[in-house]
Amino acid sequence: MGPRIGPAGEEPQMPEDSKVAVDSDAAPGGKASAAKQPSMLHSIKFFVLCHSLLQLAQLMISGYLKSSISTVEKRYGLSSQTSGLLAAFNEVGNVGLIVFVSYFGSRVHRPRLIGCGALLVALAGLLMSLPQFISEPYRYDHTSPADLPQASETSLCLPMTSGPTPARSNGSCSSYTETRHLAVVGLMFVAQTLLGVGAVPIQPFGISYIDDFAHSNNSPLYLGILFAVTMLGPGLAYGLGGLMLRLYVDINRMPEGGISLTSKDPRWVGAWWLGFLISAGAVALAATPYFFFPREMPKEKHELRFRSRILSIIASPGSKVKDSSCEQSLGEYPGSQNSLAQVAPDLSVVQFIKVFPRVLLRNLRHPIFLLVVLAQVCLLSTVAGMATFLPKFLERQFSITASYANVLIGGLTIPAAIVGVVVGGVLVKRLHLGPMRSTTLCLLGALLGLLCSLPLFFMGCSTHQIAGVTPGPGTRLERELFPGCSESCSCPSDDFNPVCDPSTHVEYITPCHAGCSSRGNQETMNKSTAFYTDCSCVAGGGPVLAGSCDSTCSHLVLPFVLLISVSAALASITHTPSFMLILRGVKKEDKTLAVGIQFMLQRVLAWMLSPVVHGSTIDTTCVYWAQSCGRRAVCRYYDHDLLRTRFIGLQFFFKMSSLACFTLVLVVLRQQRQEAAAKLSLPKPGREEQPLDSGPEKKPEDPKV
Repeated sequence: MGPRIGPAGEEPQMPEDSKVAVDSDAAPGGKASAAKQPSMLHSIKFFVLCHSLLQLAQLMISGYLKSSISTVEKRYGLSSQTSGLLAAFNEVGNVGLIVFVSYFGSRVHRPRLIGCGALLVALAGLLMSLPQFISEPYRYDHTSPADLPQASETSLCLPMTSGPTPARSNGSCSSYTETRHLAVVGLMFVAQTLLGVGAVPIQPFGISYIDDFAHSNNSPLYLGILFAVTMLGPGLAYGLGGLMLRLYVDINRMPEGGISLTSKDPRWVGAWWLGFLISAGAVALAATPYFFFPREMPKEKHELRFRSRILSIIASPGSKVKDSSCEQSLGEYPGSQNSLAQVAPDLSVVQFIKVFPRVLLRNLRHPIFLLVVLAQVCLLSTVAGMATFLPKFLERQFSITASYANVLIGGLTIPAAIVGVVVGGVLVKRLHLGPMRSTTLCLLGALLGLLCSLPLFFMGCSTHQIAGVTPGPGTRLERELFPGCSESCSCPSDDFNPVCDPSTHVEYITPCHAGCSSRGNQETMNKSTAFYTDCSCVAGGGPVLAGSCDSTCSHLVLPFVLLISVSAALASITHTPSFMLILRGVKKEDKTLAVGIQFMLQRVLAWMLSPVVHGSTIDTTCVYWAQSCGRRAVCRYYDHDLLRTRFIGLQFFFKMSSLACFTLVLVVLRQQRQEAAAKLSLPKPGREEQPLDSGPEKKPEDPKV
């Protein structure tokens, strides 16, 4: 373990070449060559590049499951509550280890530990794709025997069969099948847990490593570049999901006769597993250089030329000090994010365990800290719910494909949220907002985001009529129009092959339920369209078209996503000013721990609970559940009006709660200002402690962020 390099200027007598030789403990035999010519691995700029690519790949693999959540539900028969819990398990391993990783700080070989964490993330990605290879091929037609190719003829009405028959697929419901299903689902939960564990050291250690060895003036710029690149990760995850879900799930083992599905068919399952393999490969590739970085590298001595030149042009001599302090304050934010990595490096484990609960309770009793964190938790609950289930919501509400839904979110919503975060940071920096005005900005952003959510309640349409599931005109079920029309067909109960009557816009679960006894194909423009005729439940005998009925309000999907994107951008403006409220509102010695506590509470209360709450809410709107071996599996049909009201209503509730918290923050700040003014009017010199908004006798917004 080599000696730790102190700040620049601490050892002026030691030349840079000798420092390189001392710090090259990663390659003991190469001291002479490293002293002559420092390698790329001793450049903090190269480390910033590598870490940007690694965090980009890591966020891409973390967000990929959310882009394919509805596909995983269909493939393995999961409810929305279970899939929400699966998405939340990513945070379980992260929250459980973040404090202990923070304790180690710079005591360990940070680059190597980052590399090990990245390899664990890559392994988790491989485990997430493993269910595809240990499961049987996907059978979208449950009624066809296992040794025959899947064909839509098996869903036809067969009048010669006497009496209703049980579902033919139930014959395969053995204990082995159920055990294998549980093993597959359990494997995905384990993979998500490992994904969270592997991500623990990546961001904290990388940020502290950059901050330790970069020039003090270059560190905020490097961290800004790092976060700018990393924020593209979720967008790339949805884009990758949009590409992969266009491919059929069993692209590696297609049946001999091919498949008769299109991506618009509700039974279509895309190649969700392929994205995990691609992302895992990217993470493993990005992790390779970390095993060759030194434990400590020479402190960067020179400021970047283009940065100092730009500052000399845009900054006046009187404002240089103010801008520098502002950048250093902003630099504190990324350096502390998701971690407690810079907390008391000389504390023992016992001392650290004793200090942490005491600081936690002290900060939770601080009104500004508690209210701002609650406001952030509420906003992040909307983000977590939207990120997990917005693709599924768009699929169901507007009858679009999963691929198109991911493209819309990755191309519009996520970039809009990034723009909102950047705009919030720019406003705080350029307008030099103090606590009062920062709170006002948070209030304004939350209020405008809330108002943009109101029209979403009315942008949608009701569920089209489904025979035997939803009531038709006159509150009668469609099957009552033709009593007994499909009773002699003996339709399997677990079959799902929807058809649509274009004349009445009525959907049937299978051609058998429509009483259809023959099938045909129509070739138009290099496209084959299947239809069914001789349907006893349809006026005139048909024909009916294969597939679900199209939504009558699919034209509203673009305005809906645009409105959500604008709302996300406005709500994201509160990100930076709310964080600066925390930095200005806690004691200086508690600042780093307070930031770590903040992110832990956000993970536990928002990223872990919100997907489960949203998934449970979505399940309450289901009107027809598929059955698998006697248990409730995936939902086939939802009440669209109820789904829209409850899903958007839950988002509206969280946004209202954040608005209320920011309002209370403003009330507390005004009260503190009045108390400070009253105390300053008394002759009590020597008082050093000041409230968050200090100096009202000079000007209301004295503390500059």
